[in-house]
Amino acid sequence: MSSKPPACHTKCNHALDLVLGTQPFCHWMCNILMTGHPSKHNISVYRKPFGTGVRARRESCSIGRAMEPRIQYATTADGVNIAFWAIGEGMPFVHMPWFRSSHIQREWQIPEYRRWYDNLAKNLCLIRYDGRGIGMSDRDVSEYSLDALVADLEAVVDRLKLETVALFGVLHMGPVAIAYAARHPERVSHLVLWCTYARSSDYARSTQVQATRGFMDKDWELYTQTLAHVRLGWSEGASAQQFAALIRESITPQALQALIEAYQDLDVSALLPEVKAPTLVLHRGGLEWLRVDVAKELAARIPGASLTLLEGSSGAPFLGDSASVIRAIDRFLGLEGDAGLVESTGLGGRLVTILFTDIVGSTALTRRLGDEGARAVLRGHERIVREALAAHGGSEVKATGDGFMASFGSARKALECAIAVQKSFEEGKASGGSPNGVPLQVRIGLNAGEPVAEDGDLFGTAVNMAARIADQAQGGEILASNVVRELMAGKGFGFTDRGEQVLRGFEDPVHVYAVNWREGEG
Repeated sequence: MSSKPPACHTKCNHALDLVLGTQPFCHWMCNILMTGHPSKHNISVYRKPFGTGVRARRESCSIGRAMEPRIQYATTADGVNIAFWAIGEGMPFVHMPWFRSSHIQREWQIPEYRRWYDNLAKNLCLIRYDGRGIGMSDRDVSEYSLDALVADLEAVVDRLKLETVALFGVLHMGPVAIAYAARHPERVSHLVLWCTYARSSDYARSTQVQATRGFMDKDWELYTQTLAHVRLGWSEGASAQQFAALIRESITPQALQALIEAYQDLDVSALLPEVKAPTLVLHRGGLEWLRVDVAKELAARIPGASLTLLEGSSGAPFLGDSASVIRAIDRFLGLEGDAGLVESTGLGGRLVTILFTDIVGSTALTRRLGDEGARAVLRGHERIVREALAAHGGSEVKATGDGFMASFGSARKALECAIAVQKSFEEGKASGGSPNGVPLQVRIGLNAGEPVAEDGDLFGTAVNMAARIADQAQGGEILASNVVRELMAGKGFGFTDRGEQVLRGFEDPVHVYAVNWREGEG
């Protein structure tokens, strides 16, 4: 083969490290890099080179988006080349394929996928691979048995020389994750199962699934569009169109039919008691194609497993309240999780840290300055608090006249915000720069829980406790519940035990801790 780059390679000016056997394949690859889509007449050429072990590695390219992960390959015991990438640092977390719609290069061009992977990789070494016959892995394969699919995972883990991994078994790949965990208990540190099953019959008997199967080989495009809406939810218009296109790029109708036939009588329920790894079963209660009872059975039959039911009707964890999914995973893995998540939405079922501020002596301040004078001082207080909320990712729930109620997805961010507020008032008092020249003292209370969100407000025991803890604080103090203290264990924050406090409206005393935010405290 000539060492001179092919014409399309030179023209595109992409820095590629290609081992090519055919000129048409180069055209096909460059077409993907420029447009994100393979040309139809080159699809067959794409399948053949990967089946013979061709590799492609994109080192650098500027086509309007950030650098994509470097795609690498692992070879299975039966000679199939499996494409994978790895990003981030920390605990190895293997995100298993999406079954039908798995294309580890193409997914990076879809914002929902990209945000999902970026958020997972904030605390983990995230590993993602395409299964055999799908995406960037070898397409020209015929063996799709459970053993073969487990071999794909084994090849990736062995290729990376990982002693232990946490597994994320999504949708139809849940049975493969269960089988791997049962066969290799020493290599699986944690198992997370997402909207999945042990018996394929639990999924296949869904009326929606049965309705779509009839026209898979009659109208491939219509089938993928319908399947996308079934999986993601009928309200997901644009996302469903992207997902349908991704299915068509990821797999051929023939390969999908072979996969479905291999899954027809799949049943790993006998392996459930053999899973030794700590296991978290995640399920969205609104799924129409997989009953909640299936998730409950998984959690009941895997020793020590826990079940978390989330709101929503989409089978895609990256749609809907994806932040709650990542927080549940991070909490299960013993990570802080929720710091800096991208575009998180919704509160249903997720842990929220609630912050209350309150100006000490606000009534006396109004008597002394009058309504207009007191209001001018309060505006200065509001500016300081709102600036701190904006800087630390907090959401203002409401102003209470002489204070604020705010919520945070991260306990760390809430604590850092509280400290920033107190430091601002402390520095203002020392320099004479307090709001409108009037020194103020603010007390702050923090608690974490799962409040009820309604009409832009938060309600529930977690909220009430945060407010009552704030009432216990002195001016310049930050008091926190034991939940917040435990969330911050090992994160570098100091606490002083204030013992059990009797809070108005609570029958039992509540353990409260003061945050040591001043230098030398504690």
